[in-house]
Amino acid sequence: MAPQHYLPPSTRELRAHAVQRLQAGLFGLSAIVLIVGLANIIKDRARLNEDAVRPVASASAVASPGANDPLADIGVVPSAMPNDTAEPAPLQTNGNPN
Repeated sequence: MAPQHYLPPSTRELRAHAVQRLQAGLFGLSAIVLIVGLANIIKDRARLNEDAVRPVASASAVASPGANDPLADIGVVPSAMPNDTAEPAPLQTNGNPN
């Protein structure tokens, strides 16, 4: 087998490599722009959806003044409403009179 000598790449090969690197770079750049654009669209849609839901929730909180006190709702603290009377829960036993 005869030794192979190094041949420098021709201008045609150099140009082909440059075009290939340029295409790969442009493809990567366009993929990044596409991903950022899709993320922006998703973020805008989520903000619009949140803005559409928010007034409904605030209107229901204004309609009933005691609705904004979750501890009073579950009975942990007494309610500020004078007409809310909580009855104590009956004691439960397991059948033992002790």
